[in-house]
Amino acid sequence: MKENKKVNLSIVVPIYNEEENLPILYEKLKKVLDSIGKSYEIIFVNDGSTDKSWEIIKELAEKDPNVIGVTFKRNYGQTAAMSAGFDIANGEIIITMDGDLQNDPEDIPRLLEKMTEGYDIVSGWRKDRKDAFLSRTLPSRIANWLISKVTGVHLHDYGCSLKAYKADIAKNLDYFGEMHRFLPALAKPMGAKITELPVKHHPRIYGKSKYGISRTFKVILDLFLVKFLLDYRTKPLRVFGGTGLILLLFGFAVLLYLVGIKLFLGQDIGNRPLLTFGTLLVLSGIQLLSTGIVAELIVRTYYESQNKRPYLIKEIIRKSE
Repeated sequence: MKENKKVNLSIVVPIYNEEENLPILYEKLKKVLDSIGKSYEIIFVNDGSTDKSWEIIKELAEKDPNVIGVTFKRNYGQTAAMSAGFDIANGEIIITMDGDLQNDPEDIPRLLEKMTEGYDIVSGWRKDRKDAFLSRTLPSRIANWLISKVTGVHLHDYGCSLKAYKADIAKNLDYFGEMHRFLPALAKPMGAKITELPVKHHPRIYGKSKYGISRTFKVILDLFLVKFLLDYRTKPLRVFGGTGLILLLFGFAVLLYLVGIKLFLGQDIGNRPLLTFGTLLVLSGIQLLSTGIVAELIVRTYYESQNKRPYLIKEIIRKSE
């Protein structure tokens, strides 16, 4: 397959130890995509598998020009795999899905149909989820509720990998850590129009799940970073400086009170814990203000050095000469 060949659809599938599922998934994908009548490519990203997944992907790529195989030197995680797939993708619409056969390729035409209504992202919703309730479904529901409340992007199922993106949105998102589940929320500042669609969910037949209940705690930690990125990414001084200013003013008020006691009442303040507390508040406030200023400089250096801008232009209109 020629490089940079534009296609209608790019299917990005991160793979980690899915040797039993890969041949079945490929056949299901090919059947659905051929029936749609649009040009497509299937990008399998091998995320450092230790089984025969990469050998199977290479065989598929050698016999089918619509298959692209990508492999990592080691396991970097699902977010990195999706990022690599998005970078390589040549499709106008990019669809992501898991490689464990729990997502159903038959839902792809429904996602595409929903995209025609003017949406930039259509997120799958595993309404009838086939996972253990206590260890996976319940923690997921709690995490989804928290993410929706904090980000303002209300989805029932952030963790569903089956999603459709317009390429201009997908290729301008930031991918780091384990942020793949937050991509719809991170697309919000770009003005992306987001919706969700109930999709099928099948129980896992081969292999084993790579996630456990510990993932919920990671999601909660990542949520703090996402909130910062959504609200203060280009203006960090407001969060650091705002908190620092409050501490600084409160600390000055405490010290002013102590000075008043010393000057007008003649009381000794040297051994008072309040003096230590007030001094600590002032120092903490100065430190946070300084951190905010340094963060502002880092943000500006980041954008200027890489010629990046904190916005995405949808259209430019110029008066013709």
